[in-house]
Amino acid sequence: MKITVIGDGGWGTANALLLAGYGHEVTLWGAFPDHVEEMRRTRRNDSFLAGVALPESLRLTADCKEAVEGAEIVALAPPSKFFASVMERFTGLVTQRHLVVSLTKGLCERTHKRMTQLACDILGVKDVVALAGPTHAEEVARRIPTTIVAACGDISKAKEVQSVWSGPFFRVYTSSDPVGVEIGGAVKNVIAIAVGCSDGMGFGDNTRAALITRGLAEMKRFVIAYGGRPETLSGLAGIGDLIVTCTSRHSRNHTVGERLGKGEKIGDILDSMQMVAEGVWNSKVVRELAATMGVEMPISDLVYALCHEDFDASQAVEAMMSRELKSE
Repeated sequence: MKITVIGDGGWGTANALLLAGYGHEVTLWGAFPDHVEEMRRTRRNDSFLAGVALPESLRLTADCKEAVEGAEIVALAPPSKFFASVMERFTGLVTQRHLVVSLTKGLCERTHKRMTQLACDILGVKDVVALAGPTHAEEVARRIPTTIVAACGDISKAKEVQSVWSGPFFRVYTSSDPVGVEIGGAVKNVIAIAVGCSDGMGFGDNTRAALITRGLAEMKRFVIAYGGRPETLSGLAGIGDLIVTCTSRHSRNHTVGERLGKGEKIGDILDSMQMVAEGVWNSKVVRELAATMGVEMPISDLVYALCHEDFDASQAVEAMMSRELKSE
C-alpha cells in the first residue's frame, strides 16, 4: 500500500520504518526542509531517532501535496502542541478517501479536544483511528517486540489498521473506545513526570509503585467523566503505556520529572531538550478539564504546579502525604 506518515519525530519515523519494512511504499513528511534534506543525505534521523538507518525505499519530503499524493493511508504524528497547525497545512489534501490514523498522544491546549477529534474537525474527515500503547520509538525502530491497540468508533477501520500495522514483532489489538485509549495516552504522560520526580529525589520502588497505582486511579476517574470506558485503562493504552512511560530510560516525561526532582528549573530542562515532553503541556489541559468536570486529580495537579508554577518538589511530597485520609 501507499502510506504517508506526517511528522518526522521519533515516533513518526519509527512507524515509517515499521511499515516500510513490511514492503509498503512509505513517505515520511517533515515540517522543516533543511532537516528533511539532511535525512535524505545521511539516511538517518539523528535529531529524533539516533542510530537507526533510514532505508533508501523510504521517501522523504517537506512538500505537503507531494507527501499525500496517491496515498491510501495517512498517519498523523506531530506533537500534540503543534498538531492543529500541522493539520491546517493538509486541509483539502487529506480527505475522506484516506484511512486516517492518529499516532499522537495528548490533548489540544486551546480546545481540550482529543487528537482524533481535532483531525476530524480540521481535515473534514470522520472516524480517525487512534493507535496507542507501550511503544517507545527507540525500541520499535529496532524491532523489539511489543503490542499496541487501534481504537475507532468504526471498528472496521480499527481492524484495517490492525491488519496493516501487525507484523512479527508488532502486534495490534482493536478497541471500539477511542476516548479511553486517547485519554489514557494523554494522562499517563502527566503521571510519568510525577514518577520521574520521585526517582529524581531518590525515593524507591514503594513510592514509584504507589504513584503508578494512584495515577491509574486518576486516569480512570478522568476517563469516566470524559465519556470513555474505565476497563480500557486495564489494557495496553492504559496500564501498559503507563508502566513503560513511568519506568523506561527512553521516557522523555520521566526524564523531565527526574530532573525536576533533582532541583532543575523547568525552563532550563525544556531548553535543553530536542524532543517534546507531552506531559508538560498536557498537565495544563488535564488540570483545566478535571476542574470543569469536577474530577479529583491530586497527582496531576501537583505536576501542573511543578511544570507551570515553579512549585518545589519537596513541597509536592508534603502536599501529597498530608492530604485528608480516606478509603481506597
